[in-house]
Amino acid sequence: MYWIFIILGALFLACFGGALYAYHEAFYCRMKGRDELPLMPVGKQYDEKKKEISSLLDEISSRPFEPVYIKSFDGTTLFARYYRVKDGAPVQIQFHGYRSPALTNFCGGIVTATKLGFNALVVDQRGIGKSGGYTTTFGIKESLDCIEWIKYVINTFGEDTKIVISGVSMGASTVIMAAGKELPKNVVGVTADCPYSSAKEIIKMVCKKQKMPAELLYPFIWLGARIFGGFNLSEGDVTEAVKRAKIPILFVHGADDRFVPCEMSKELFEKCTSKKKLEIFEGAGHGLCYVIDTARYEKMAIEFLSECFSKDI
Repeated sequence: MYWIFIILGALFLACFGGALYAYHEAFYCRMKGRDELPLMPVGKQYDEKKKEISSLLDEISSRPFEPVYIKSFDGTTLFARYYRVKDGAPVQIQFHGYRSPALTNFCGGIVTATKLGFNALVVDQRGIGKSGGYTTTFGIKESLDCIEWIKYVINTFGEDTKIVISGVSMGASTVIMAAGKELPKNVVGVTADCPYSSAKEIIKMVCKKQKMPAELLYPFIWLGARIFGGFNLSEGDVTEAVKRAKIPILFVHGADDRFVPCEMSKELFEKCTSKKKLEIFEGAGHGLCYVIDTARYEKMAIEFLSECFSKDI
């Protein structure tokens, strides 16, 4: 009889330990060194554009900004850099990707915002940089943080301030999930660069790329998020968010993206029910559309955002 309890106890400990390990590997953000992440991304595709990326990073790193802190819906302290162009200008709120420094993902985005005459609010997502929190939630809680940043902009700069929310990778999925919620009328557009279609699918895809049994591991990953992270991965379905979105969305993706497949943006575009546009950049890797063809990217952004901002609120 006792052996039954021993086996059940062993199974419980195995599940608990597997969930804890999965949470630590996929979602936990260490406090030490989080604001000292190297700005230069690593990988062959990035090495090929190292000169261009370095030039952008040098330019952005030297620009003055105003540090901004807010409290999010759950009490987490969040940080952002505010780059002012002029008072009364529209504000672009920018969200970076999974465990990436904000300046790395938006070194080109800040330049583009400046050329458009927009003020830029460049956010450190929870658990990264100078923001608080110990858990990254693949856009689930981050989409609620996005709404808090929108409220901050309206309360700080006025109720007639026009806003666009932009993201790269996880940040792109974050802003799309936010767009699937009820947003203030100030938010007139979304730009989503290389978003994934769901937290579940991108996690399983990464497992497969690392030669791990995705179907076997995913329940432990889901459990780790639920128990130790306090969130439900099942809520990270971006395809459902685009069906509810009411504002224009610009989808951007590199055809040679080896992390988030370009097909995910195509799927989101097909299921999106709001005004939409899809731009595919041939030969571009993950988050590299801007540096692959800067002129086309800026022209595309200017055309899309100018149309979004031409409407009264």
